[in-house]
Formats: sequence, C-alpha cells, structure tokens
Amino acid sequence: MAKQFGIIFGCLCLGELLALIPGVSIPGSILGMLILTLLLERGVVKPDTIRPVCRFLISNMAFFFIPPGVALMLYFDLIAAEWFPITVATIVSILMVLLVTGHLHQYLHDKFRKHPRKL
Repeated sequence: MAKQFGIIFGCLCLGELLALIPGVSIPGSILGMLILTLLLERGVVKPDTIRPVCRFLISNMAFFFIPPGVALMLYFDLIAAEWFPITVATIVSILMVLLVTGHLHQYLHDKFRKHPRKL
C-alpha cells in the first residue's frame, strides 16, 4: 500500500514542484492529476496498481471535507451579510462549467469519432 500512496503523492509532489516554475498559473494539485492521468494513459502506471488506495480515499472522502467545513463556520457572519452575491456567483459558475464542459465534450467526441454526429 505504501507503493500505491507513493505513486499518487509522487505525482502530487511533482505537480507542486512544476507549479513553482514562474509563469505557471495552474495549481500543483491539478498538474499532479494531469501527470497521473498521463502515466495511466501511457501505461507506465497500471490502474490495478493504485486501485485499492483510490477506493480507500474515495470511500473516506467525507473525512477530508471536515476541516474546510469547520473553517467555514468561522465566516457565517460574512456569508450572511453577502449571501446574494455568493448565491449569484455560485449559480453563474455552475452554469458556465456545465456549458463549457458540455460543448467541449461534444467537440472532442465529434473530432475523434469515426462517424460524425447526425442531427
């Protein structure tokens, strides 16, 4: 299990190191996930190798949200005062993510599919 954690956290550390390069504006955790995805895609890391640790982390994911949830309770007064802009920003952000993700998926699906989509 140490090897499995080492692979995942090694990718995270490498991503964090790459994020320190001046001019790189992508968070290290995202770069780490991209590195892990690339390693899985190229067959360097087999999915079966890290599957047990991934299942463990996913099944205990709620545990990782406790610290941010407790920290959020410190700002209830600020949230109560600014609830409307926060709500609008949240709804607009969700809609933008859904639209961009949907259009990007359709574009990539059509581009790499042998038969174009019929309307």
